[in-house]
Amino acid sequence: MSWFESLILGLVQGLTEFLPVSSSAHLRLTAAFSGWHDPGAAFTAITQIGTEAAVLIYFRKDITAIISTWSRSLVDKELRKDANARMGWLVIVGSIPIGVLGLTLKDQIEGPFRDLRVTATMLVVIGIVIGVADRLAARDESGGRHRVAKQRKELTDLGVKDGLIYGLCQAAALIPGVSRSGATISGGLFMGYRREAAARYSFLLAVPAVLASGAFELKDALESDHVAWGPTLFATVIAFVVGYAVIAWFMKYISTKSFMPFVYYRVALGIVIIVLVFMGVLSPDAGEPAH
Repeated sequence: MSWFESLILGLVQGLTEFLPVSSSAHLRLTAAFSGWHDPGAAFTAITQIGTEAAVLIYFRKDITAIISTWSRSLVDKELRKDANARMGWLVIVGSIPIGVLGLTLKDQIEGPFRDLRVTATMLVVIGIVIGVADRLAARDESGGRHRVAKQRKELTDLGVKDGLIYGLCQAAALIPGVSRSGATISGGLFMGYRREAAARYSFLLAVPAVLASGAFELKDALESDHVAWGPTLFATVIAFVVGYAVIAWFMKYISTKSFMPFVYYRVALGIVIIVLVFMGVLSPDAGEPAH
């Protein structure tokens, strides 16, 4: 991997990680359209450490309060009723599905799941799912001529059942094209949560999963001679800087705006990829550059 490739891929990772468009799909597609080799699951996981560092800094007050209160609640029974202590447990519970499936399906994640036909299909299907969830949320928030606005749930309403459902939605993002934020936020909207609440829990839930995945891939990479460390670390730093700016923008955007522009983009991109693959312009296989 060249330094120029790492610059572009780092920008792509930072720009797309927190938007409901799938960063892993865009890394894969950027390489395919540019005629580069697929950067691979290891590169994706390591650069995601950069974007998760942005989450840690942006939500530092929330995360510090959760970790501190949860840790103290292990010995102080009174603190176990605190919202931050509960959130600590809910993040742990929600992280179980992706942990189990990530280890179980590791070979598929690094191989068949990276087929561009799978990626394109997921872009379209999950795009439609996000669109339906967005419409339901908008209907509840605005009401209508014969319907009053419906109060949506806050994070204080989150329980173990909803936490596990969020976790299953996050686990679906192991397949490129799904989108971690897209799957978890739309899952939250279907369960009746406010947009901001769904997004906040989505970002908090991603922290342990992404950091664990990055550490796991980092361990394997350290034992390998096939990793271009300079460009990979450079891309990780770029992803951190850009990712922080995107989080700040996205949290403001979702408070008043619809997800539909992302839905139209996903569906259009997915269709274009399917057409290009069947025309032979793009190779569907991971590891092969475009023709």
